[in-house]
Parts: sequence; C-alpha cells; structure tokens
Amino acid sequence: MRPRRIAVVGAGMAAARLAQQLHAHAGPTETTLYGAEPHAPYNRALLADVVAGRHRPDAVALPTGDARVRTGTEVVAVDVRGRALTLADGSRETYDDLVLATGAEPVLPPLRGLGDALGGVHVLRSLADCTRLIRDADTATRAVVIGGGVLGVGIAHALAARGLPVDIVHQGPHLVERHLDSRAGAALRTTLARLGVTVHLGEPAPALDGDERVTGVTLADGRRLDADLVVLACGVRPRTALARAAGLPVRHGVMVDDTLACAPHTYALGDCAEHRAAPYGLATAAWDQADVLAARLSGTDPGARYTGSRPMSRLTAGPVEYAAFGACDDAAEEGADVLRIGDATRGAYKKLVLRGDRIVGAVLVGDLATAGTLTRAYLTGRPVGPDPLSLLTASPSARVIEESRP
Repeated sequence: MRPRRIAVVGAGMAAARLAQQLHAHAGPTETTLYGAEPHAPYNRALLADVVAGRHRPDAVALPTGDARVRTGTEVVAVDVRGRALTLADGSRETYDDLVLATGAEPVLPPLRGLGDALGGVHVLRSLADCTRLIRDADTATRAVVIGGGVLGVGIAHALAARGLPVDIVHQGPHLVERHLDSRAGAALRTTLARLGVTVHLGEPAPALDGDERVTGVTLADGRRLDADLVVLACGVRPRTALARAAGLPVRHGVMVDDTLACAPHTYALGDCAEHRAAPYGLATAAWDQADVLAARLSGTDPGARYTGSRPMSRLTAGPVEYAAFGACDDAAEEGADVLRIGDATRGAYKKLVLRGDRIVGAVLVGDLATAGTLTRAYLTGRPVGPDPLSLLTASPSARVIEESRP
C-alpha cells in the first residue's frame, strides 16, 4: 500500500512542526512542503535577533523530519474536489490530504506618504526582509518603528543593538497591550529607554516624509521625528487569498473545526487558521494544532481533537524580555487575587493573578528565571499552595509592591 500523500502549502513554523511530528509518529505518510520563499523552514520569531546580530540567518533553520521541502515553489490555486495544486510554473501536483499553512502577512497602516517607491521603509516577516533591513540599517542614522507590539519592541531593540537611536510610535496606551498590563508595559518602556529607544504612546497613524527615500515621520500633533529608516510593525492578518479562491470557508482566517478540517481531506493550521472564532497568531497554538493534526493524519490517534490553546507570549531580546500567559491584562484583575513584586536592582516587574488557589494569569518582565515553574503550574492547573510568592521569585531581595484581593 502506497503512503498517504500529504501536501502542505506553506513552509513556515507551523508546517515545519507538522512535518517533524508526522516523522516522529512514523505513520504511512509522504509529506511535501511547498514554500514560496527560497529558504527552507526557519524560526520566524527569531528574525529580530538576526537583525540584532545575535543569530546568523542559517542558524534559525527548523527541522522537518523526512518531509520533502520544495522551496521557491508558489502554489497559485487549489482544486479541492480534484485534490490537486497548481504551481506558479503551471504544473499540477496531486495529493490525498491538503494542509494550508499559509501563515500571515503584515498589516500596512494608512500612512500618508507611504508608497511602493519610498526607500528606507521596511516590514519584517521573512529572511529576505531581514537582509534588506540590515543593509539599510548599516548606513542609517536614525530609525522609527511604527507599532509597539511584540514585533515592534523586538525590532526596536535590534536596531538599538546595531547602534541606532530609535523611536517607537504606538497607537496603544502602553507597549504590548495585547499581552501585558500597563505596569509591565511601563517597565518595558524604562528598559528600552536605557538602550536609547524613545517611546511615543497613544499616537494615531503618522505621516511619512520624503520623496524617493523616507526622511522622517510627522506625528498627528505636528511634531516631526527625523529618520532615514522606518519599520512598520503594525501586526499581521491571516493569509487567506488561496483558500478563499478555492471556495473554502473564510472569515478572519480559514475556518476549521476541532479536527482542524475546513473541507473533506482539507485542513488549516497556524496563523492562517481560525478555530472557534479565534485566530491565535501565536507559535504555541500553531504547535498544538500541528501535534493534533499529525496524530490524526498519521493514524496514531485518529480521534485527536484540537479544543484551543492557552494564550502564552514571550520575548527574549537581551535585557528586553518578558513572559506572559493567561488572563494578565488590567481588566483581568477584577474579582481576582493579584500579587505584584518588584526588584529595583534588576529592573524586574512580576504579577500573579489567582482565582482561588489556581493561576489564571502571570506576567514577568526583566527576570524570567521562574517562567518555567509558573508555566507548568498554569498549564497543569495545580493549586499554588500557601506561598504563591515563591512561584515568582526565590530571591530575598524581592520587594512586594502591592497585594490586592477582591
């Protein structure tokens, strides 16, 4: 009996995880990854570290088991009924099962002055983007990063590490507001300031100045920030054009059920997928989905189901580091027990959110030594015991700055 042919459209982090897990299960499958980029799968979360010089481009590659990886091979159409792919060169490839892992694409904000011909303006989503950004950064004198989420903070640190003064322009009330509370955002801002990064919060989309090349950014109140390098880090949206053209269900992402199916013999996972009305956009969710789908397609566990992932976010960029999971924003504190501690000597901020004796959220900024312990306690749901402070730090220098109860 011939092995079951699995075609994966996309060769990013979700696709690599699926291929690796299919290989680990050693089921009767033959997996092919179709990637439009010229590179084999790599860890996209480390691109800012490549810009900073902490990793070489060839050091962020991901394992793919025994899968065949076809780089530089763009899929331009999917025939779901005929189970066939059309490639950019006009050829067709058939399959038994199809997995869409097309990822996400950068959101371009409505910036006045933004045009295709304006030099010095970048996004960071691929290794090719890295190469272009590094080349420009080597001759730039000042940079502006538009967007203060996870990627924006990581890029700002990377450019500062290359010796550039950097401004972050962010619409939100504090940095990384999707994952951090306001105090954690303030702690990140303080750390960035020490590195030469200035943060401008609550700023609407600015205008770009310059004709052939960007020369600065003008804020809504008329203030001008000089810059010959601008990076747009305004989030991403699921890449769904291929699925939509194939007649598959698309809302924000490709809509999948608990089997990760969107049609017979057709699945989606990672940044392009929407499960129970939630597009996750986090690596941990993509890995959870890949593990479930690999178990199903390999036959190891045909009944495996994906019921969702717990939100977890982490950034490690030299002194700029945080970990956050669960319900940890300001709104989550209502009706909960909240413990905060600070360590002034290390510039650390930590928060634990408890409901009863269970952890429902936590934030660590500047010191991730206990991140593993907290994550395990959160994921297993085990009681925290009589001394929750010990989960945050074992250091006697830690200072409790606030403890609140409903």
